[in-house]
Amino acid sequence: MPILRMGPRLLLFTFVLLSTCQTVESQLVIRSVVLTIEPRNSVSRGTDVTVRCQATINSDRSAKREYTIYRDDTVVYTHSSNTSEDVLYRLPDARVANAGKYKCLVKVQDKEQMSLPEKLTLTGLKTPILHIDKKVLSEGENVKMRCSAPEETGNILFTFYMDSTDLKDVRTNTSQVEMTYNFKDVGVRRLHCDYKVILLANAVSSNISNVIDVTVKELEITPTISVQPHGTKIIEGDNLTISCSVNGNKQNSSEAKMHLLKGSTMLSFGETSTTHSMTAMAEDSGKFECMLEMGTVLKQATEHVIITELFSKPVLVMEPMEVFEKEEFRLTCKSTNYSTERISSSKITYSIYRDNYKLTPDRFNGTYVVPANVQHQNGKYYCIANARNVSKYSGSLNVKAKVPVSKPEIMSIGKVIVGKPFQVRCHSDQGSLPINYTLLRRGKAINSIAVGESHHEAIFSITLQHHGDIEDYKCRAKNRRYALDSNKLNTTVIVPLSGAKLGISSDLSAAPSELSLDVAEGYAIYLLCSVQGSYPISFKWYKRGNAKPLYTITSTKTTGTYQIPQVTNEHSGNYYCLADNPAEKTSVSQDITVDVRMARWKKGLIVACCLLVVAFAVIGCVLHFRSQRGARDDATELSVGSGICR
Repeated sequence: MPILRMGPRLLLFTFVLLSTCQTVESQLVIRSVVLTIEPRNSVSRGTDVTVRCQATINSDRSAKREYTIYRDDTVVYTHSSNTSEDVLYRLPDARVANAGKYKCLVKVQDKEQMSLPEKLTLTGLKTPILHIDKKVLSEGENVKMRCSAPEETGNILFTFYMDSTDLKDVRTNTSQVEMTYNFKDVGVRRLHCDYKVILLANAVSSNISNVIDVTVKELEITPTISVQPHGTKIIEGDNLTISCSVNGNKQNSSEAKMHLLKGSTMLSFGETSTTHSMTAMAEDSGKFECMLEMGTVLKQATEHVIITELFSKPVLVMEPMEVFEKEEFRLTCKSTNYSTERISSSKITYSIYRDNYKLTPDRFNGTYVVPANVQHQNGKYYCIANARNVSKYSGSLNVKAKVPVSKPEIMSIGKVIVGKPFQVRCHSDQGSLPINYTLLRRGKAINSIAVGESHHEAIFSITLQHHGDIEDYKCRAKNRRYALDSNKLNTTVIVPLSGAKLGISSDLSAAPSELSLDVAEGYAIYLLCSVQGSYPISFKWYKRGNAKPLYTITSTKTTGTYQIPQVTNEHSGNYYCLADNPAEKTSVSQDITVDVRMARWKKGLIVACCLLVVAFAVIGCVLHFRSQRGARDDATELSVGSGICR
């Protein structure tokens, strides 16, 4: 252990030295870092520029300093130094490519600091120079061009121009570029170029280069076009021949290619000539073009050809325009115009087709009747007219026979109540739309609705005044010529209840009373409720003073009966009935008074009891009287006996 072998003084010296070093390091401070551009921030191209980085640091002068200079966040210069001298980054003969924002980063030991950015701006790009290898040339020849930017560096975008129109952009890191251009247009063309130095944030443009005039001469060779027959009227069916050839100097014709076109359609091609023959048709009228191709040079010759119709396009007509299933109809195919110079109307033959199947015989005058009993009438019909090997098709006629309307059905929707509006629907299961539905009452039209969509319905509103009115209504369905009536409207009609009456009787065979009934106890009574209206009817019987019904019954008759088998005095009072049906209109009867009197046997019993009581009272009185009289007689006899004894 070396340190243990040191003497006490040496250990003390080492400790003091280490403490001093740590103190010096801890006291190191980068006070400032300043970057400047000399001689100034904005200079002309070619100026000697110096970027100076100055750092002020509180530390031992021997501390190592590391300098890094950035341009637009890209490192352009690094330097290490143990002195406090400024660091210089020199840009002799500065170019626009040196422009940008400069910053300086200083690192000392574990501390670092960045300067504020300074922007360097350079102006005055050099004028570019344009070179070409020839100034006079023939159309279709190539010219080599070179644009140079002397002494410029960096990322450069060169642009070539012809008559102030951009030809091409080329981007490079060199000071010059080349391009080759093929001149097709005859005349004098003015050429120049310019460039831009691309910086990070923008681009600096140069002036335009020198301008060079280039003369392009026309080739002494041209195409020609000829049409046969020439000078006469061309009619459909004629043989049409179109030829292309070359006039002029054919020295360089080995590179020539001739094309015959009709619009964008290539008809034929060759080297210096080509020919195309065809049967003339009216739709072939138009511009024919002979195009001569010599390298990149194209020359054209055109001829406008008019071809007259031999006969007009046939027209297929259907009569009648609208047909129903199992009805015959007539098809007529005719060409209204034809060339009398070539044909007569009798020379035009016609054929009619359905779904590509020929319907007509070979000899046919143009009119065809489709019979009613044909199984398949629907289809795509068209006709063809022929003459002199020229065939023309008519437009297609899509035939779809309409379906006659079927017998409609009329039905109610929801409840049918006399005096209240309700709805009925009229509908036919079959029939081509549109179908016109009409509501009839006693044969007279009331309202009509046209249904043109399958999801639509004919809905009518009706209000009945009487129960029997329901049979007055029908509906009629019609599509064009076919019309059918429905059966009479047949549905359940609900008549609201009215005129409720309550009758009462103790004998069903006797006519009930509608006022009151005096009945003895123990007898049965019948409460008969009658009403006018439709059933089912719900009858309810009430006694005044009771909220709950005494009896409820639902009947399919207009009367209902409630029986009380044995009446008592408690049944005396006022009674009424209530009737209700699905019309939800309640009818209430008048009140009837029931008076229950005591039964006859009860009355006899009471009389008998009363007589018996009277009898007992009389007997009691008689007995009492007799008992009183006997006592007096006994007393008299005793008095007489006493006297005798004396």
